[in-house]
Amino acid sequence: MLKNDVLSMLGLAMRARKISQGEVLYNDIRHRRVFLVIISSEASDNTKKKLSDKCTYYHIDYHIIGSIEEISKAIGKENRVAVGIKDRGFADSIKSKLGG
Repeated sequence: MLKNDVLSMLGLAMRARKISQGEVLYNDIRHRRVFLVIISSEASDNTKKKLSDKCTYYHIDYHIIGSIEEISKAIGKENRVAVGIKDRGFADSIKSKLGG
C-alpha cells in the first residue's frame, strides 16, 4: 500500500503535467525525460520486466509498489499500471518518502 504522501505527490505532479503514462512512458524513458518510474505491484510479469529492464539500461530509478487502483486514483485516470515522473523535484520528493 502506498503512503498518502506519495499519492498526494503523484496527484500534484499530474496536475502540474509532469507525469508520463501509457506508451509515451517507454519513449520518455528511452530519451531520459523521466527521473522516476512507479510500477504497480499488480502489473503483469512481462510489463514489470520490460519497464525495469528499460529503466536499468537507461539508469532511471524505479519502484514496484502500490496497486493499480491506488496509482490510477492518485492521478485521476483509470487502469494505469505505471507512471513516470518528468520533474526532478517531484521525483526526489517521492523517492525520499519511499525511503530511497
